[in-house]
Amino acid sequence: MNLDVDLEKIRLAAEEYYRSGDFYCSEAVVKTIKDAFNLSVSDEVIAMASGFPVGIGGAKCTCGAVTGGVMSLGLVFGRIAPKDKKVDKAMKVSRELHDIFKKRHKCLCCRTLNRYMIMGSSRQMKQCIAFTGEMAQEAARIILREQDKSK
Repeated sequence: MNLDVDLEKIRLAAEEYYRSGDFYCSEAVVKTIKDAFNLSVSDEVIAMASGFPVGIGGAKCTCGAVTGGVMSLGLVFGRIAPKDKKVDKAMKVSRELHDIFKKRHKCLCCRTLNRYMIMGSSRQMKQCIAFTGEMAQEAARIILREQDKSK
């Protein structure tokens, strides 16, 4: 895993993926983290994130940028073997990312976050682009911190 990453470049890359329309929020976060840290997983993990945009498939529930961040943390800290205690670390850092977003924005509900906005409007896009970059950057920050602790 590459640990020589620039947090600002990660934020900007995720934002650009969303802004350009190449990927939606959750996909942009996962792709950015996968590429920045050179994670040895298939690009199919990006496809796994495709159901989460606009609050899980357009249901406007949990913010896709957050779910993409949680998926990214799972790629680094999650388990693949039954009963592996690594799940505890994955859950801890995922909760941390959740709490960071909730503290800053008061909720994770896409419907509430985008209240009074027209989906696809410049105002809504600006906000969601920023959320996408923010969650990619915060997930990366957590990954770097935790990897540094394990040295």
